Amino acid sequence: MDSKWPHFVNRQALIYVAGHRGLAGSACMRRLQDLGYRNLLTRGRAELDLCEQAAVDAFFARNRPEAVILAAAKVGGIHANNTQPAQFIRDNLQVQTNVIEASRRHGTRKLVFLGSSCIYPRLAPQPMKEEYLLTGELEPTNQWYAIAKIAGLKMCQAYRREYGFDAISLMPTNLYGPGDNFSEFDSHVLPALIRRFHDARVAGAAQVTIWGSGKPRREFLHADDFAAAACKLLEEYSSEEPVNIGCGTDVAISELAALIAKVVGFQGRIVYDTSKPDGAPRKLLDISRLTAMGWAPRVSLADGIASTYEWYQSHLSSARQ
Repeated sequence: MDSKWPHFVNRQALIYVAGHRGLAGSACMRRLQDLGYRNLLTRGRAELDLCEQAAVDAFFARNRPEAVILAAAKVGGIHANNTQPAQFIRDNLQVQTNVIEASRRHGTRKLVFLGSSCIYPRLAPQPMKEEYLLTGELEPTNQWYAIAKIAGLKMCQAYRREYGFDAISLMPTNLYGPGDNFSEFDSHVLPALIRRFHDARVAGAAQVTIWGSGKPRREFLHADDFAAAACKLLEEYSSEEPVNIGCGTDVAISELAALIAKVVGFQGRIVYDTSKPDGAPRKLLDISRLTAMGWAPRVSLADGIASTYEWYQSHLSSARQ
């Protein structure tokens, strides 16, 4: 297939952003609007349950979007993955299968599937290249989510080969930013720590306890940087090979915690509960495939945390907690 999709030159195409209220989806909405796209289609969960095949098919038959960004997914941190394994594999398989098949059946010309860096083996060489997929065992604490996302990636490849369906797969690292889930129990580590340190500061607590040893290293990318990359690939990329999206650097969880505590203004002790799981020891993406296309992240981790905390403080009554 062509490496570009010239249909998007006029930017009048109808684009359906599935999961538009989530972290990645809302960032993609902002980016598309900044780029001049005005014909954007969204539906909340109350309006369209993506787990319901018949409802999804009827929605696509009625609206026939020309492009789809599939950002809808059930996501969460170690605790959520460990306690809800059936929901993580079932819901994600249902959502992506329903949307991909309905897109193909009803004339969608381009689909962008969002995977995750957790698809790579637990002990993959670092940084992780796209070709490391399926070369080793997964991290047990998020294997249910990872298997679903691997299935989605392979489904996109299979649909491209059998049907000529222009589906591409993006593998983002840990995203954060405005609109994130700040729940203490089912969110990812960065927003969970923002909420925990904020609550501790407000309460005057002497210490904050964090799961694990603090030694694992993780990569964090601001959602707006991700959205810039996703929209660039929407317009310019067409291949069955997945594309990693990250910032190219990582930090230890202990370093992240210290940085967040400083931004929030928490001055107490940070204690690590080593009886809790760490997850994979390191997860850093090789982003050379993406940077070769002329993309680079713009938001530093310190600036991103500061702006995210500012957003959180101004949305305490409405932020997902």
